Amino acid sequence: MKRRIHFGFVLIYSLVSYFSPCSAFYLPGLAPVSFCDDGKAGEECQSLIQLFVNRLDSVESVLPYEYDVFDFCKDAKEMRPSENLGQVLFGERIESSPYKFNFKEDVKCKTVCTKNYKKGAQEDITKLDFLKMGMQLNYQHHWIIDNMPVTWCYDVEDGQKYCNPGFPIGCLVTADGRPKDACVINADFNKKNTFYIFNHVDIKIIYHSGESEGWTGARLVAASLEPRSIKQTDEKNPNCEGTAPMEIPVEFNDDASVIYTYSVTFEQNNDIKWASRWDYILVSMPHTNIQWFSIMNSLVIVLFLSGMVAMIMLRTLHKDIARYNQVDQEDAQEESGWKQVHGDVFRPPRKGMLLSVFLGQGTQILIMTFITLFLACLGFLSPANRGALMTCAVVLWVLLGTPAGYVSARLYKTFGGEKWKTNVLLTALLCPGIVFADFFLMNLILWVEGSSAAIPFGTLVAILALWFGISVPLTFIGAYFGFKKPAIEQPVRTNQIPRQIPEQSFFTKPIPGIVMGGILPFGCIFIQLFFILNSIWSHQMYYMFGFLFLVFIILLITCSEATVLLCYFHLCAEDYHWWWRSFLTSGFTAVYLFIYAVHYFFSKLQIIGAASTFLYFGYTMIMVLIFFLFTGTIGFFACFWFVNKIYSVVKVD
Repeated sequence: MKRRIHFGFVLIYSLVSYFSPCSAFYLPGLAPVSFCDDGKAGEECQSLIQLFVNRLDSVESVLPYEYDVFDFCKDAKEMRPSENLGQVLFGERIESSPYKFNFKEDVKCKTVCTKNYKKGAQEDITKLDFLKMGMQLNYQHHWIIDNMPVTWCYDVEDGQKYCNPGFPIGCLVTADGRPKDACVINADFNKKNTFYIFNHVDIKIIYHSGESEGWTGARLVAASLEPRSIKQTDEKNPNCEGTAPMEIPVEFNDDASVIYTYSVTFEQNNDIKWASRWDYILVSMPHTNIQWFSIMNSLVIVLFLSGMVAMIMLRTLHKDIARYNQVDQEDAQEESGWKQVHGDVFRPPRKGMLLSVFLGQGTQILIMTFITLFLACLGFLSPANRGALMTCAVVLWVLLGTPAGYVSARLYKTFGGEKWKTNVLLTALLCPGIVFADFFLMNLILWVEGSSAAIPFGTLVAILALWFGISVPLTFIGAYFGFKKPAIEQPVRTNQIPRQIPEQSFFTKPIPGIVMGGILPFGCIFIQLFFILNSIWSHQMYYMFGFLFLVFIILLITCSEATVLLCYFHLCAEDYHWWWRSFLTSGFTAVYLFIYAVHYFFSKLQIIGAASTFLYFGYTMIMVLIFFLFTGTIGFFACFWFVNKIYSVVKVD
């Protein structure tokens, strides 16, 4: 049964977790838990270690599934811990398992349960077929002990060890004898057209004793396992020393039984501190060390180019302003350049309503992104705090409706608009409505496929309640204050008759300028984009938030400077249509983002199936739209400030 997230829980959890002051050293919900022997258990420590299971996912499919649908061993008293909004949106479904251990009590080859499949029973055939599908698509278990992933560590190239926060259900040897995925770890997996299921795990739990440091019990600092495939014949007396693997033929012609077993060992290691127990997982993640030099190199290049652009702009503008302010009025009539369009540069743009709506939404996203990344840098949104990143982003977006309404209304009034009701409604509903419609369509596909990522109906109601109950009213409040304010005063007057724009060269035409404008901003983010897409689609943990915040600042600078530079060139060519062009110039970075996402799909991912492909591009379109509004807003306000600044210091008669 899927969990329902109620609106009250979502609101209370979000507000308390992120906006109330915290006096304790540890983050909310992340305080250490002490364990001790069964005879010493009490208020200060506990002896029972509970293993929780999460949803299973695959790099070959976008569809995650709950643990229960694969017909694994279930807990007799199933218990589900409370899930926050971010966990539900990401499709996490955590529940208890029958794997329970007593602290420091080693267990050798204990039976968990037996699953029997009869060849004539349609229900058993369906269950076994689904299990085979999971092995064929390389679905991965995700187990949790003490809020820490149970890792599967193995050697990779150059003698390095990689610790995967998941481990496979099993593997397949194809009809041509080629072992697929995890089958390469065992030479005994050699029978053609056969599935091998990992029905045994050797679990190793490492703890840090507190006796030498003056606190009671011990704290768990690492948990790893080794999956094995062992053919068992006696449920009551299992033998885990056998080497014969558990085979499941592709064709289900005979009855089959799968006996699940496990072993547990405990090991003390006081060198690993509880506060750094995630380090061995994050440090061993692939593509983290090898990319550092190239990332830093790209950032240095971007900073150098930004400095060059800023220096050229400042020197050229200084000469222009000095020249314009020294010439006589008669000489000015013969001058050419950006001063000549002073009477048209602040002429309201076409479709000013839509532009103001985009800018209001973009402001909301910009502030949300800044605060979220800042909190992530402080450690509040680390991978250990599950679902916190998405919960924080959603709650911030909801609470930032006021600046969205204010910016949209103020700019719309500056453009001379009078349909304030339409403006505020579009600001509150247009872009969020597009995102929600896309999200709802993706959710329908997930419902049909039976995926755990499908959002329960109660959560959808909670999201709508947050949107219409909080965000929309706050947008109206912001719009009210925005319309009460006077229109932004322009430094020069606008002529009644529009000036004719001279013939433009190829590079000063709108489309080439817009296409070129997004190259530099995209150049400073595409390496980080690779890590982010890996974390989303390849299920790798992303933790470099400090570096991401630095890239975010660099993106702000490059979007601003690229847009200002192109805006200056267009004004020098006496083309005064800069309003929409400034938004689209930096916003075109989102088009490069989409192109890179398409390249990533075909070159890096192994996703198969129409549903997974549709889901990938559906979610990608949401990312592209948000990024378009975000970058476009940066470019517009940079250009708006620049144009106001240069026309306020030049003498105009």
